Amino acid sequence: MIVRRFARPYAKAIIEVAGSAQKASAIRGELMPFAATLRNSVELQEVYANPGIDLDSKLAITKTVARKLKISEIGEKVLEVLVRNQRINDVDSILAALAAFTNDMLGVAVAEVRTAKSLTPDEMDQLANVLGKKVGKRVELDVRTDPSLLAGFVAKIGSEIYDASVLRKIDRFRESLA
Repeated sequence: MIVRRFARPYAKAIIEVAGSAQKASAIRGELMPFAATLRNSVELQEVYANPGIDLDSKLAITKTVARKLKISEIGEKVLEVLVRNQRINDVDSILAALAAFTNDMLGVAVAEVRTAKSLTPDEMDQLANVLGKKVGKRVELDVRTDPSLLAGFVAKIGSEIYDASVLRKIDRFRESLA
């Protein structure tokens, strides 16, 4: 995961204000629905980007959305700082930086996983355990379905790629025949 330079100070400030990596991670969890709402609303993005709309209106809108999403007071304060510093439309990058820092502090690795089919909770636990043994950390999965794999999975943790897909096995077989 690439952490954008401007996002680092915000992520570090959230960790400092939260007091621990666990609490900062919880704040991140609270702010993720806000980020998704913003990502899915072009109108809301335009409101925050528009210099013609006064700061108080932007803060009121932010507070209304935050309350509907049941974001804590500290989460609201984070959003207020982002609005005041004109970084609210960058909340995804800031949350990505926060995730990178807190995961590192907590000894967690994130695996970007593509699977041929949706995984059951048991299968996800098993996969996380197997990958965790490979990297020596607790692994959280970011799973996406990719039917082109035919069966199996491809996991990326940092720069390491673990390819257990049928598509890769077919490619290797083709290469051996050539």
